[in-house]
Amino acid sequence: MNLCMIGTGYVGLVSGVCFSDLGNQVVCVDKDKDKINLLNKGRVPIYEPGLDEMLKRNFKFGRISFSTDINKAIESSDIIFICVGTPTSKKNNSADLTHVYRVANDIKKNIKKFKIIVTKSTVPVTTGDKIEKIIAKKVNKKKFEIVSNPEFLREGEAIRDFIYPDRIVIGTQNKKVNRVLKNLYEPLVNKGAKYLNTSRRAAELIKYASNAFLATKITYINEISNLCEKIGVNVEDISIGMGLDKRIGTRFLRAGPAYGGSCFPKDTKAIAIIADQYKSNLSIIKSTIKSNENRRNLFKKRTFQIMKNKIKNKTITFLGVTFKANTDDMRESMCLKMIPVFLKKGAKLRYYDPSGKKKEINKKVKFCKNIQEACLKTDLIIIHTEWNEFKSLDFKNLVKKNNFKIYDMRNIYSSAKMKQKKINYFSVGR
Repeated sequence: MNLCMIGTGYVGLVSGVCFSDLGNQVVCVDKDKDKINLLNKGRVPIYEPGLDEMLKRNFKFGRISFSTDINKAIESSDIIFICVGTPTSKKNNSADLTHVYRVANDIKKNIKKFKIIVTKSTVPVTTGDKIEKIIAKKVNKKKFEIVSNPEFLREGEAIRDFIYPDRIVIGTQNKKVNRVLKNLYEPLVNKGAKYLNTSRRAAELIKYASNAFLATKITYINEISNLCEKIGVNVEDISIGMGLDKRIGTRFLRAGPAYGGSCFPKDTKAIAIIADQYKSNLSIIKSTIKSNENRRNLFKKRTFQIMKNKIKNKTITFLGVTFKANTDDMRESMCLKMIPVFLKKGAKLRYYDPSGKKKEINKKVKFCKNIQEACLKTDLIIIHTEWNEFKSLDFKNLVKKNNFKIYDMRNIYSSAKMKQKKINYFSVGR
């Protein structure tokens, strides 16, 4: 099939490359000329394991192309995917749909034959209705169909999540269009993916409801970890004991920092705003948002306690600064809340992250090219992100200094083994 992906951010690029790998003809469009030039050279602008190899392979075989010409891309495609960003609005906590509606206006200018227009961007309920109204102002409704097809890609696991999804959700009541999309996704359905055809509004809400539930699960175990610290219980035992109940499951039951990234923070806020608009109080989700914000402050206070409030002129090293491993995404990363406070108190900060130097980090914070440089003679190591290369470190040999401390925010190491090595080690919920 001839597909057009509008937006070459995380969702658009990963989906476009994976669709091309399934044998479709895909054109990825973006107004960012530098990004398109980079992609045409076979270079991926985001960090996602395996994506660059898959892109180069399909680019070589001519199954995927990259362009800034949105008009030509729309005209030559049968199915158009809207994959632009929907960040949190600066005015309130709702989703900013500026880019989505701009794309809708571009699409309506270029429809000459029947088009299936699919929203993959995470959008509030009724957004599909509004897109339909925008396009219908110029185009007969018989010439297009608006569909909601939310994505469920995890950063760092995106290719696997696309190829082996738990479910594929298609929001349309047009039987003909549903058959076309089911045919598009047939290779994935044949591998065991569940295919769910529902109404457009239901599909839009499924995405928000899913992310809000997962965010709530993370926040729940984080709050339990606070209790565990008070009563001397290991939160990992609690997580295992709960997770063995098949109704609950173990995933997203790992205590750690506040949740971050591109989805959970903005989606929980957005669904709460949607509920308020419909005068429906989502009290659990609102409590999740508040608890997550409180956790950022809790971890800052905990760091001061570990250092006995002696921060000035102390060297603090962050191992990992992204919101989670296997991504270069800094959005809502908890270190961004901690770093300004430590700098204000006169600390000397360093960081190392496998995905490289970050423009989001204050220039006063030194970027180190390797773990050895980052840890040498430091006073405190904060294990912020659970990258694999942080999981088997010889800290005494790395630091080469007595009385250093480790704050393991991810519970990567054993407290007992650290005690045996006489290392001042602190973790979460144990």
